Amino acid sequence: MIREESVILSDEESFFGLVAEHKKTLYGIAHSYLRSEADALEMVQEATCRAWIKRRSLKDEGRFSPWLIRILINCCNDELKRRKRVIPSEIQGGESSVIEMASDRKLDMERALDAVKPKYRQVLVLKYYRDMTLSEIAAVLDRPEGTVKTWLNKGLKQLRDKMKGKGDDRYV
Repeated sequence: MIREESVILSDEESFFGLVAEHKKTLYGIAHSYLRSEADALEMVQEATCRAWIKRRSLKDEGRFSPWLIRILINCCNDELKRRKRVIPSEIQGGESSVIEMASDRKLDMERALDAVKPKYRQVLVLKYYRDMTLSEIAAVLDRPEGTVKTWLNKGLKQLRDKMKGKGDDRYV
C-alpha cells in the first residue's frame, strides 16, 4: 500500500509558508535563549534547515508547531553547549556598550536565569517569555503536563534562590 505524502512533506513552498507563520514565535524563543538578534536569526534558520531535512519524521501535521519549536530549542541548546567549549578571548567594544545600557535588574535576572538548570530554564522561558500555556509547553517538550508543572515550580525556586543571593529581598 503506497501512502500519499502530505503537503508539508512534498511541497517546499507550503513547508516554508508554515515556517513563516511561526517566525515571530521562533525568533522570540531563540532570542530569549541567545540574547542576540543575529544569533537568534541564525538559530531560526538552522532550525528551519533541520526541520526541512527531517520533515519525513513528522507523523502528525497537526503537531507541526510543537515539533518545529522543539527543533529550535535543540538548536539553541547545541549552540549554548558549543559556546561553553569556546573560551572568549575578550569582550568586544560594542558588546560592553550594550551591557552598560541594560538595567542592573535585567542583567541580574538574565544571569540568574542562566544559572537555572536547562530543563527548568526551558519551561520558564516558554511560560514567561513566550506566554505559552502548560499544555502547550508539554506538547513542545513532549513531556506530561505534570512534569512541566514540576519543572516550572523547581525552576522558579532555583530562580528565587539565585536572585536572593544577589541581596534583593523582593524575590523572596
